[in-house]
Amino acid sequence: MSPVRRCSRTACGRPAVATLTYVYADSTAVLGPLATYAEPHCYDLCAEHGERLTAPRGWEVVRLSDPSAPTRPSGDDLEALANAVREAARPHGRAAEARGGGPHAADPMEVARRGHLRVLRSPDS
Repeated sequence: MSPVRRCSRTACGRPAVATLTYVYADSTAVLGPLATYAEPHCYDLCAEHGERLTAPRGWEVVRLSDPSAPTRPSGDDLEALANAVREAARPHGRAAEARGGGPHAADPMEVARRGHLRVLRSPDS
């Protein structure tokens, strides 16, 4: 017997990467990382069959992520990175004062700054 577990789907010989378990009481199919050992009522699936998995009408599919797997950056991560780069490239108050722009050169609404906190002028005044 091969030490590598194979996909449970008929005629598929690819190595298994995920385990499918049905929770009949909740009408839920749970697809998670490959279990440490084969269970009698669980199904091992390859990557392709795990991605294409659908559940019967009225059932929910819950996909659990593998914490050891590398994650791809999301759109929010990329946007946060772009905002951090823009903030780092923006001149700070002291650099603007050294150039003669004064403390209000970067933001006309800013009255004072203490560390990362800013005091802003009221829009009415």
